[in-house]
Amino acid sequence: MDAKTDIKRRLPSRHVTEGPERAPHRSYLYAMGLTTAQIHQPFVGVASCWNEAAPCNIALMRQAQAVKKGVAHAGGTPREFCTITVTDGIAMGHDGMRSSLPSREAIADSVELTIRGHAYDALVGLAGCDKSLPGMMMAMVRLNVPSIFIYGGSILPGNFRGQQVTVQDMFEAVGKHSVGQMSDEDLDELERVACPSAGACGAQFTANTMATVSEAIGLALPYSAGAPAPYEIRDSFCMTAGEKVMELIAANIRPRDIVTRAALENAAAVVAASGGSTNAALHLPAIAHEAGIKFDLFDVAEIFKKTPYIADLKPGGRYVAKDMFEAGGIPLLMKTLLDHGYLNGDCLTVTGRTIAENLKGVKWNPHQDVVRPADQPITATGGVVGLKGNLAPEGAIVKVAGMSNLKFTGPARCFDREEDAFEAVQKRTYREGEVIVIRYEGPRGGPGMREMLQTTAALTGQGMGGKIALITDGRFSGATRGFCIGHIGPEAAIGGPIALVEDGDIIEIDAEAGILNVKLSDAELATRKTKWTPRETHHTSGALWKYAQQVGPAVAGAVTHPGGAQEKYCYADI
Repeated sequence: MDAKTDIKRRLPSRHVTEGPERAPHRSYLYAMGLTTAQIHQPFVGVASCWNEAAPCNIALMRQAQAVKKGVAHAGGTPREFCTITVTDGIAMGHDGMRSSLPSREAIADSVELTIRGHAYDALVGLAGCDKSLPGMMMAMVRLNVPSIFIYGGSILPGNFRGQQVTVQDMFEAVGKHSVGQMSDEDLDELERVACPSAGACGAQFTANTMATVSEAIGLALPYSAGAPAPYEIRDSFCMTAGEKVMELIAANIRPRDIVTRAALENAAAVVAASGGSTNAALHLPAIAHEAGIKFDLFDVAEIFKKTPYIADLKPGGRYVAKDMFEAGGIPLLMKTLLDHGYLNGDCLTVTGRTIAENLKGVKWNPHQDVVRPADQPITATGGVVGLKGNLAPEGAIVKVAGMSNLKFTGPARCFDREEDAFEAVQKRTYREGEVIVIRYEGPRGGPGMREMLQTTAALTGQGMGGKIALITDGRFSGATRGFCIGHIGPEAAIGGPIALVEDGDIIEIDAEAGILNVKLSDAELATRKTKWTPRETHHTSGALWKYAQQVGPAVAGAVTHPGGAQEKYCYADI
């Protein structure tokens, strides 16, 4: 009836497995085929976001089996469960995208509830899509049980008539098709080859950006986040993670020992250096929030400002995640950043060693040009830039990787939802030189802070890159390129300045100086504010209504609960 090891006596699962009063609980465990020895071992939750919604998730269940083997081999009892995923590529461009960012919270919440409800002692989390990666890491930090994160891996690049392609090319092809630059037959051929395997979108879009973060922040094993989903080596990473989490239990190394302020700065640095997704400026503050650390959009932007852009990755560059893995992986990127003073090497990781110790044996690969040395960057400042001004007092963000012109001034063309903006793009009723404003798409106003890849990619496909700017209180996909500014706060739904802009107002964007202004006086903005009335929402019940009531501003990560700073006790200590 009782464990024979001291370690079990300090773990949460003792509340389920130990003592005569837990005989009913143990009877359920025996019903599932567990032995007495397994019942009295540490219980490890193996959580995956497996589903049949998209290729990014389809390989996760297979990888979870390898994790379970590793846990069992090291003397633990794995307990597998799944949570949801909303996949942006399929949710994109219609009302389904409102569910994307809220799914991050649902993932974190459901993993928390499962671990809490069954008193598991540790967590290995597998995720493969944009919001599932930060959602899983948020759950780890919130629960603070020994944890290891595993990325399901990227998709392989497609091949279209001898050219390497990604889903980015697919979205941009829609724009080309709309202006007669691509035939129905060519579009049909491209859609059949753009996504040739399991795995998440292959370039440095949000999924691969957050996968890079997982290694840099210390929650994933070195190299594990770079291997593409179809590569069999993923199984060895997964089995090792299962074994390693048992070492973390024994050593009592927890996520909040790993996710420190310095680790968050390391994570922001790899985003900047890799030209990663602007969505990282939403997810890093949310992960920090779980640990009770204040680390908002401006803190992220400060790291972006002083970190060189060195990885030549799509959408702004030439290569995809597979190419970087084969060139040396995320450790190659991190090693040159460390060597040149852009990373803190003292941060602890899930290996039980520091970043510097993990990278000690990494040698520079001179036979590749995916990653440059940090002292020979593509550009001296990061691939992502934070902005502020009278149009964005709470900040905004833009991805500048691959852009040559970092300034834009033009008259506003305002739309109160993405569908209207996309229709204008499809019908080409906009004018070159305009700043397209898409508002009421923020965390509360959307609700759900939709991504706008459909619109931005169509403009790029029409040859408007650099000739048009877009700004929104919503988000842009990691696959977006061009002058596209997201996360503008305060959002329109609460009367932020973006709600007060009118057609023809001149908007000034300067990504070098970090400025986003509308050329209106404070007095004029104040007068317009007195005339502004809140916009009605169609979402008056259900999950999206609930999300809109709880969600905070984008500047702090669009979080929905008070966070680690307000905790009275930590789950791991029950």
